[in-house]
Amino acid sequence: MLIEIDPHQQRIAVLEADRLTEVFIERRKDSGMVGTIFKGRVNRVLPGMQAAFVDIGLDRDAFLYVSDVVDLESDEGEEHDETALLGVPDETETRAIEELLNPGQEILVQVTKDALGNKGARVTTNITLPSRSLVLLPTVHHVGISRRIEDEVERERLRELVESVVQPPHGLIVRTAGEGRALEELESDYRYLRALWDEIQRTAAKVTSPTLIHRDLDLALRTVRDLFNDEYTSLWVDSEDAYARIVEFLGKVQPGLIGRVRLDRKEAALFERFNLEREIEAALSSKVWLKSGGYLVINQTEALVAIDVNTGRYVGSSSLEETVLKTNLEAVREIVRQIRLRDLSGILIIDLIDMVEEVHREEVYEALAEEFKKDRAKSKILKISEFGVVEVTRKRSRTNIERVLTRRCPYCKGSGRIKTISSVCLEVRGEVLRLLRTGRRTGDLMLRAHPDIASALQREERAVLDEIESAVGGQLLIQGDPLLHQERFDLTEV
Repeated sequence: MLIEIDPHQQRIAVLEADRLTEVFIERRKDSGMVGTIFKGRVNRVLPGMQAAFVDIGLDRDAFLYVSDVVDLESDEGEEHDETALLGVPDETETRAIEELLNPGQEILVQVTKDALGNKGARVTTNITLPSRSLVLLPTVHHVGISRRIEDEVERERLRELVESVVQPPHGLIVRTAGEGRALEELESDYRYLRALWDEIQRTAAKVTSPTLIHRDLDLALRTVRDLFNDEYTSLWVDSEDAYARIVEFLGKVQPGLIGRVRLDRKEAALFERFNLEREIEAALSSKVWLKSGGYLVINQTEALVAIDVNTGRYVGSSSLEETVLKTNLEAVREIVRQIRLRDLSGILIIDLIDMVEEVHREEVYEALAEEFKKDRAKSKILKISEFGVVEVTRKRSRTNIERVLTRRCPYCKGSGRIKTISSVCLEVRGEVLRLLRTGRRTGDLMLRAHPDIASALQREERAVLDEIESAVGGQLLIQGDPLLHQERFDLTEV
């Protein structure tokens, strides 16, 4: 793990086998809100959508689904999935939203998804407070064990310990980092979380909505808390202050990992020295080359993400079916890496190269499922169809790298395409003819346009220029202006 901090942002990279697999970026001016707790006010209740809009003091009202509302009249609330870390429960039967909430009602909510595009943040009343080993569910009496802890004997041991520790109405989930923890360590974590929850309640009782009540740790400490474990060989950090805070934090939660934390004192930037800038830049490209010569094309749309696999320059050495199999096997490894690196989510459609043999489709599916085991985000993978298509759903909790580092193109408006030079030249012709129809005098005209348009009118689109000059009975003087957008031009009489 590499942590690079400057006055403007924090950046964290996770490398597996020296390859970048995850990157987290948090700008000082627009840090993420996931995990933040607000005292909010219900603005609107929508029975038709079984949801509500909640004012939490941000630019847009937050969105609250009925499945994310604790039934305040119930002792049990809703059961959480054992891997839930941000208060998003499984879909279960619940009361209607209009029976649970009223406009003007003040409620305590936690952000589970940052605002995205024109959508407000998503929130829940199922508050969760994570520590290193546990997640406190202050509103739900439920005990769960992370599904990533697979040993049944260890799961049962942890369940018994946690049930002896937790006190109703609280619930607890044992995180993956809780594996092997002793009773004393779990008790210490629970005492810390319970004290934190008591403080949140006291603060909420003193203020009116909308008010920020509690903010989670900053990106560096949050990532160390959630990710850094015995599987990491080292953690490099380039800030003395962050290094001191991380060491202090680990001293409280897992002292055995302190020896793996290293302060980077070299002048060259940490990401630059590990050649990560180039990899991050590549993660913004739609085309990803494979070592074999094949390539992926990744396109994000409003509704889904489409990932296409192509053989490209790879021709194989034996049969076509063998070439396709090898390309697909190489592709699925890179596909999952790109999904994790870019934090792609929602509905993902993977279009593999068609395979004739059923055994080959099964082999590729198993390889894909194995790669997804490395991913911390919750996902579901359907079997490969006869057309070579795989459907995947993957949960999102933070803004992905493309949205953090880029913005919508003001020229193409997100389409990724602009008008051809021929189209613009014909638009110039149409504008001249329109001027003539409106009764403007004929004579010389001045055209100011992008240099590519100016060049085309004098060369390959010369016929258009000749027609214009014939129609106006004079010359069309052309001035190239590189500051003009390729689709824009000005026509004036001279």
